[in-house]
Amino acid sequence: MGEIAQQIVIIVGVLAASFAGPLLAIGILVVRKRRARARRRSPVGIDLLRSPGHTLRDQIDEAGTDVLSDAFLLMLVPLMALAVFLAQSHLRGLQGMMHLGPIYAVLAMSFVAFMVRRLWRAGEKLDKLKAGYDAELAVGQELDQLMRQGAFVFHDFPATNFNIDHVVIAAEGLFAVETKGFTKPKRGQGRADASVAFDGKVLKFPTWTTKEPLEQAERQAEWLAKWLTNATGSPVHALPVLALPGWFVELSGRGNVSVYSGRQLPQLLRSRGAQPLSDQDVQRIAHQVQQRCRTVAPKYSKKENAS
Repeated sequence: MGEIAQQIVIIVGVLAASFAGPLLAIGILVVRKRRARARRRSPVGIDLLRSPGHTLRDQIDEAGTDVLSDAFLLMLVPLMALAVFLAQSHLRGLQGMMHLGPIYAVLAMSFVAFMVRRLWRAGEKLDKLKAGYDAELAVGQELDQLMRQGAFVFHDFPATNFNIDHVVIAAEGLFAVETKGFTKPKRGQGRADASVAFDGKVLKFPTWTTKEPLEQAERQAEWLAKWLTNATGSPVHALPVLALPGWFVELSGRGNVSVYSGRQLPQLLRSRGAQPLSDQDVQRIAHQVQQRCRTVAPKYSKKENAS
């Protein structure tokens, strides 16, 4: 057996000993899942409506998968480098590999440093996504209470290259609700750390100021109104709303966007600036929005079986 062949055998042996168990377990789970799906079908025969934070939940799942992949590489690559070094040391002798040792060490340490930084950033991204998801879920649950007052409530409305977090349709008007899950500073100042001032133009948080969420909410409401006007054939006006769950909203002025804390959302239907809708308009708008939001295939659906 040649030198290269011996190195390959040793490397494959080390990797097989380290990863055969986990890979076999993953393979068994995948095969079992596919066989179970092949024998059964979902009891639900239609696509489902999107739930609060549907897009963010998908992003969280994707980010979590990326983290697991990076963690796997962080374990695998240094081990492969060690396997190659040991294989060459076995064939050439340790003394013959001493001059290459520092090179292997530097490369391995550089890769580890790169992956650690990558994982750190991925963790920060996951934290932001989870904070946003919690906010959308909380706002969605509050808005769902409005259905007791006759409103239609839809979540994660898919638009063009973006989504509107919540759409509320009622006789009182049409509302496009944007949710922001801004985290709060810990400065030991109680309510002051959780208060945001709104003067009608700018949001003033304890440690920063911004108007971007207001502009975003306004753009989305304009898009929704234009789309529904084309879809229903009648002029439609959508009131832009910004929801900030967990924050105390202190109003000192009024602008084009209505700003609410999570606890204030039950008052949404009494918002100024909303244009009342007839019962016929409510039904037509709700139908159009529902068709666009019904895009979620059941977990045991035929679509997933076919994939």
